[in-house]
Amino acid sequence: MKKWFFTLVIWCCVSLNVNAADEGVEDYAYYGFEPDIVTNYISNRKKLGFVKISVELMVKDPNDLVSLEHHDPLLRSAIVEILGNQSEDKVKSLSGREEIRRECYETVNRLMEQEVGRAIVVNLLFTKYLYD
Repeated sequence: MKKWFFTLVIWCCVSLNVNAADEGVEDYAYYGFEPDIVTNYISNRKKLGFVKISVELMVKDPNDLVSLEHHDPLLRSAIVEILGNQSEDKVKSLSGREEIRRECYETVNRLMEQEVGRAIVVNLLFTKYLYD
């Protein structure tokens, strides 16, 4: 009896997932900057601080990846500039890192809106975040 119950539950879950797929689930794509972004930041110490990050841009339409690739140098430069203007405390704190991520996201979308006429980035993710 238990076996039939679990089989029925699994069948219902699979059936629901198939129906959800038929209803037009978004086809997200990701664009990653290669190589990782490495730059200096304003350090409180006598030596220069640096940060190394991996950035992934999430878009709804995979066709937008071509635009991101074309504007890669512009977007990379903007992210490097944002990181270079941060204080050591901001770079090293979790809340500061989230503020930096948000600022990068807003800047990337603003630049893409200027270049292609619309904001195409749904989310910006830091998949690696190293600092010294």
